[in-house]
Amino acid sequence: MRAVTWQGKRKVSVEEVPDPRIEQPTDAIVKITSTNICGSDLHLYETLGPFMDRGDVLGHEPMGIVQEVGSEVGDLKVGDRVVLPFQISCGHCWMCQRGLYTQCETTQVRDQGSGAALFGYSKLYGQVPGGQAEYLRVPQAQFTHIKVPEGPADDRFVYLSDVLPTAWQAVTYAECPADGTLLVLGLGPIGDMACRIALHNNPGRKVIGVDLVPERLARAKARGVEVIDLDEHGDDLLEVVQSMTDGRGADAVIDAVGLDAHGSPSAALAQKMAGLLPDAIAQPIFKTAGVDKLAALYSAIELVRRGGTISLSGVYGGMADPMPMMTLFDKQIQLRMGQANVLRWVPDILPLLTDEDPLGVDTFATHHLSLEEAPHAYEIFQNKEEGCVKVVLNP
Repeated sequence: MRAVTWQGKRKVSVEEVPDPRIEQPTDAIVKITSTNICGSDLHLYETLGPFMDRGDVLGHEPMGIVQEVGSEVGDLKVGDRVVLPFQISCGHCWMCQRGLYTQCETTQVRDQGSGAALFGYSKLYGQVPGGQAEYLRVPQAQFTHIKVPEGPADDRFVYLSDVLPTAWQAVTYAECPADGTLLVLGLGPIGDMACRIALHNNPGRKVIGVDLVPERLARAKARGVEVIDLDEHGDDLLEVVQSMTDGRGADAVIDAVGLDAHGSPSAALAQKMAGLLPDAIAQPIFKTAGVDKLAALYSAIELVRRGGTISLSGVYGGMADPMPMMTLFDKQIQLRMGQANVLRWVPDILPLLTDEDPLGVDTFATHHLSLEEAPHAYEIFQNKEEGCVKVVLNP
């Protein structure tokens, strides 16, 4: 089959790889009909190369049609139309019973000290072949799937794999008051969708989005978000936010940026230097040194009001990044974070995927491209070219 493979820093290619097969009774094989490129795929493309091997199949936002099933997949059957959550979880362990599917004890990657295995996401999370391919083997398929109805185009449902539940969890964790102000740092796919969810769930809430890409700012503004252009207000962002929030700061801030934030030159240099080292040396450096670009997180801490909440959905990787603990303590800030527990939020989200399409999922993608065009798609997404905000690949 054809699949998008990692070949080195800023280099992916579409190659012939072996077809997946049933390996365990709880496996299923899914023929992929749509598969997205995620912002966190760009971390593998740019930063986390030491945890990748040439030929690794990328992608963790797929959907498709079940082609083959093992003997222990519950009610999943050939022909079912399914979305695949980005994490692989069993549904019956202690963690899964508590809705913490990202911590599944059956699939935890213990040799890396990580939570549940993820599709297409490096040695850190199990090195499981991903879904930017013609076919995908789905482990723990008795639970790792979301059945969706026939009829609507894939765009109606494909974001259930990651974007929708990640944004939903970010808004939920933010706990912004109904009459409060939510500030969203980063208007990429997650930040954009978080704004839409926050406004839909509470139209009276003020939502402010911060970014420096004109296309992203325009998309958010068109949906009723008050936007701040970081290119214009990078030096006075605090003053601008305070002027919009009675001088206090935002009640809650969502950091939808993560480790590749702009404005962190020293961390950018550390990432670059570590990436030049052999993998065996670079891996422990990434795990034990401060290599994240923390500009967005520092901004969140500065911009949230005293007693407010910061919700982290952006990915961070460093183990020794400096945290301003005195400020966090003094401002009495609540901090919540983590990868989205996808299936925890699906029952809340599915009722919104209606004909009215209140979240605008049908038109959320800026680019629909073939699988063979994946190298170009990664390039324009990474470089923020051609108005690229979200890419759907169709094998």
